[in-house]
Amino acid sequence: MVSLKAIQLGNSFSCQICVIGFLSGVCLTSFFLAAITSFASFQISPNSNSTSYFLNAFTGQECESRPEAVERMVISHNLVDVQVNNQVNSIYSAWSTMLNKSHTSEDMFSQNTITDGSKVPRPPHLDNCKATNEVNQILDKRAEDGKLPPWTMWKGFLNNYPLSTKDEQQGYNGHQPISKGAYPPWIKGSDEENYPLTRKAQHDIWVHQHPVNCRDPNVTFLVADWERIPGFGMGAQFAGMAGLLALAINENRVLVTNYYNRADHDGCKGASRSSWSCYFFPETSQECRERAFELMNEKGALERGVITVKENYTTKQIWTGSVPRLWGSPWSYMQPTTEVNGTLIGYHRRMDWRWWRAQALRYLMRFQTEYTCGLLNVARHAAFGWEAAKLVQSLSISEYLEENAKDSRSAIEEYVWSNHEPWTPRPLLSVHVRMGDKACEMKVVEFEEYMRLANRIRHRFPNLKRIWLSTEMQEVIDKTNLYTNWKFYYSNVRRQVGNKTMAVYEASLGRETSTNYPLVNFLMATEADFFIGALGSTWCFLIDGMRNTGGKVMAGYLSVNKDRFW
Repeated sequence: MVSLKAIQLGNSFSCQICVIGFLSGVCLTSFFLAAITSFASFQISPNSNSTSYFLNAFTGQECESRPEAVERMVISHNLVDVQVNNQVNSIYSAWSTMLNKSHTSEDMFSQNTITDGSKVPRPPHLDNCKATNEVNQILDKRAEDGKLPPWTMWKGFLNNYPLSTKDEQQGYNGHQPISKGAYPPWIKGSDEENYPLTRKAQHDIWVHQHPVNCRDPNVTFLVADWERIPGFGMGAQFAGMAGLLALAINENRVLVTNYYNRADHDGCKGASRSSWSCYFFPETSQECRERAFELMNEKGALERGVITVKENYTTKQIWTGSVPRLWGSPWSYMQPTTEVNGTLIGYHRRMDWRWWRAQALRYLMRFQTEYTCGLLNVARHAAFGWEAAKLVQSLSISEYLEENAKDSRSAIEEYVWSNHEPWTPRPLLSVHVRMGDKACEMKVVEFEEYMRLANRIRHRFPNLKRIWLSTEMQEVIDKTNLYTNWKFYYSNVRRQVGNKTMAVYEASLGRETSTNYPLVNFLMATEADFFIGALGSTWCFLIDGMRNTGGKVMAGYLSVNKDRFW
């Protein structure tokens, strides 16, 4: 109609030709944009209703299609919206480039980070692994005089805050370590938000594992490899080492871990290869490790009992032996926060081991290494990077330029805000679905039951809409398309089809991937706001323990079954 009217108004043939050409161009342009929109919409969304976020965080590379897979988007005909999306994509791509160069992302936290000639905002969803590691190294080592580390009331980077001369002259002792009543900084929350006596137990385990003088003749050791029995998963290895730590404490020995087969890959460099220290801080000091291995080579040390090894103990002692009683029986008054089949579990016959394994694993995982921190950075970026870029982009250009014009960060940003954890879209529910060969050990439950429980939580907390999903089964991933009112995040890794054994499945992935991807899922589950799993799975059992020593007792735990040993 517009074209016809325009032609009628034209007084000359040349004018009519121009009008027809112009309007034809408009039509072709509109058609072209519509085609791109449809194509992008098809490419970006695996289905038209639900959103799934993929992450490939475990081989050090991100999926090439990551920007399209992040979120279902439709290219808008509004030029302003198109520009916004381009800006978000530019920020996300710049972060990706820097993260591929260094997973620990220290370059991203330097002032006025520049890539391709442009300033790049700091990524709120990533951790400054190098700086965090430096602080934790100080917090995990005794002072030169043998006193405890600087576990003051000052947190993290605040311990590095330079006091002025006036502050010191006036007797301000903010940096003074507090020996009496000090608790380790890796425990979050109050006593009521953790298992009973968690902070006290963590303090005492650290002191036990870090004697003042490792060469004191009265200091004895228990040296043990991590379990390598075929078919043993990572959860079983963690549980086995918890038993050995209990034996060491009961016999007043320092536990020293040796060969860790899951760290025997190219991702673990140098001395950390084949060692627990590739992923987490060592279980004891370097001095004690050196002394223990000296004694291993010393003739008669084993006979004198100065040192023992795993073979000195029976399977029963390791797996179901006595829990340390240094703290009485704190498990006898654990809060009933686990629900199975609609009933809160107040008591069961393995409460002592539930408490102890949580304490042991919390201690062994107290501080992550730069390598593990880097793995988590890649996972967070793949999952949350696009949303983080949108948040950063939402700042006005003037605000951003004004902030980045400063020569350095302010003191509150450097020492206070830097202690906050990386940004995560919350609330976040973690769901671990264990199926496959686990049917020989526990009652296997279909994904629908897990989602029924997820909806129960959502009815109480209606702002919950995100799920971090971990599973080894492809059929579970396929079923996420049925739940269009949830956003799912999951690792982009090859999964099981059928009922292969876990050992065969892990072998098909390779040592590095089969270790890194479940470990990242494990740690993300411990940080989520809510958790749904199966207590019959050792993996879920241990996730629950880490959450209950990480300030999340009152988040509760919905399980699809009972632990098989209760």
